[in-house]
Amino acid sequence: MGGGGFTMEPENPALDKYVLAAARKAMPAVGFLATASGDSEAYIEHFYASFATLPCKPSHLPLFSRTPGLRDYLLAQDVIYVGGGNTKSMLGVWREWGLPERLREAWEAGVVLAGVSAGAVCWFEAALSDAYEGRLRVIQCLGFLSGSCIVHYDSDPERRPEYHRRVSAGGIAPGLALDNSAAVHFLGDQIHRVVASRPGVTAYRVGVESGTAREEPLPVEHIV
Repeated sequence: MGGGGFTMEPENPALDKYVLAAARKAMPAVGFLATASGDSEAYIEHFYASFATLPCKPSHLPLFSRTPGLRDYLLAQDVIYVGGGNTKSMLGVWREWGLPERLREAWEAGVVLAGVSAGAVCWFEAALSDAYEGRLRVIQCLGFLSGSCIVHYDSDPERRPEYHRRVSAGGIAPGLALDNSAAVHFLGDQIHRVVASRPGVTAYRVGVESGTAREEPLPVEHIV
């Protein structure tokens, strides 16, 4: 999700319901990772309050207090939902805990991996991120999905020109740009659908043609 879900659209649970439906279970177990926010208590409480109204079994994985066995916890989930925040700091903590390997194992076992903002870009090879103060910078991510990703594409006027400049110059691999309220659904490493919780938004495939960045809007389905 380029933006949206309970963190940005608390009155519109369409994207969160879509994530739960992907698990294909009546009451999926949903594990929330709020690492990018430093395990913000307010964020975690917001998650529980939001998902308590949905058909699921919510829990969260703490990495800044007593942490349970990672492999057992992750493989017990039907959905792993990653929150937003500082992508670089999140990845640093994950790597210290050996979490990337455990997340890949869960993915290969059929667990649905989902997330918003930092929780969206982290699955790609690279991201153009605002983790640093000032100008957007390229950071290396998990590489489960090929190419790069940028989120909040429609809400921050600096993102589109900076992403185009970086892609054109070869500073970041071509990839996907996601508007707020738009989500790209992958099956394995292939795009299955693009969905949106409000009209007028989508995701774009951004590549290079004759040395210049070109973006192609992807077909989107509006869900309610």
